[in-house]
Amino acid sequence: MKSIAQTVINNLQQPWAGQLQSGKHQYFTDEPEEFGGCDTAPAPYDYLLASLAACTMITLRMYAKHKSTDYGNFQIVLNFYKNNDGKEWISRELHFKQDLDQLNQSKILNICQKTPVTKTLLRGIKIDTRIFIDQ
Repeated sequence: MKSIAQTVINNLQQPWAGQLQSGKHQYFTDEPEEFGGCDTAPAPYDYLLASLAACTMITLRMYAKHKSTDYGNFQIVLNFYKNNDGKEWISRELHFKQDLDQLNQSKILNICQKTPVTKTLLRGIKIDTRIFIDQ
């Protein structure tokens, strides 16, 4: 089976910092100071939200192009929540500069539920973890 994405991480000197590589792109991760990190880069949940935000934006723009429409400039704001009972959820807000009629708003909300990353998060995913000893 062919992989659709790959990320490799190497740990760095700082307690929770790492250098990530996805294809030709390199970036970093860390934890906030309140969790013992140095807050030098986004934390793992930040990247989870970034993935969902990017997928939502790309999907909406692809849909608009396919329908020969333009939503203009818009912003997507995501927040990850966890309550004391351990329940987790994500809020996703879409902010548009131009007025959208009720039909367009309904279509956009429907499209958001069908983005690839949204569908993956909603159905969950199996994580196969193995250990290799490289010598």
